[in-house]
Amino acid sequence: MDSSTIRRDLDRLGLARGTLVMVHASLRRIGPVVGGADAVLDALLEAIGPTGTLLFPLGSREGEPFDPWRSPAEADIGALAEVFRRRPDTVVNDHPAARFGAIGPAASEILEPIPLHDYYGPGTPLARFAETGWVLRLGADIDTVTVTHYAEYLARVADKRRARRRYRLADGTGVWVESLDDTDGIAVWPHGDYFSRILLDFLASGGAARGPVGRCDAELFPAASFVRFAVEWMEANL
Repeated sequence: MDSSTIRRDLDRLGLARGTLVMVHASLRRIGPVVGGADAVLDALLEAIGPTGTLLFPLGSREGEPFDPWRSPAEADIGALAEVFRRRPDTVVNDHPAARFGAIGPAASEILEPIPLHDYYGPGTPLARFAETGWVLRLGADIDTVTVTHYAEYLARVADKRRARRRYRLADGTGVWVESLDDTDGIAVWPHGDYFSRILLDFLASGGAARGPVGRCDAELFPAASFVRFAVEWMEANL
């Protein structure tokens, strides 16, 4: 298949021109596309048009000195994010724990400012994205919806777990960053991974458009609706 196939599938799913969209994707599950990752990105950018903004979480590689422009995307995020990072028109923010990349007219206002601590809470790129953005999942793992971390800040859950981590910077210095625990979760849920359960319950509620994109099962949904659902779920279950 080629990028026009991906584009048609995105149109059928409901990805509209002018959309601010965060993408979580597995190239392997999308399937082989002529032109590879760049062809998939071209289809995404064509679908949202020049007034839309494409957003990817990038993160950084644990243990490696962080440079916002040169450090590869976190390996678990996937190859598509790394190819996106390398595009000459991609704008990135300077945060070792919460680096995002974006292309489009809303890129700068979404990415900055970002506080050093509590980088997924109010006043952050995730908070601004959640106001009007959409989440597009293209065969991504079931626990992958980054905006869930913003819901963790909003949820009224007692004794939320916090974490403090040190990041190495490319200039040889280091920085300590404090936040809610976005590795092991803000609370113990006896049934395991609550990120996956929240998404599964949200999908079961009918909150997302669903359909094939390439060879993968895709979901598209408003970030604001998902955040409200996730907050209510956490307050009821954690």
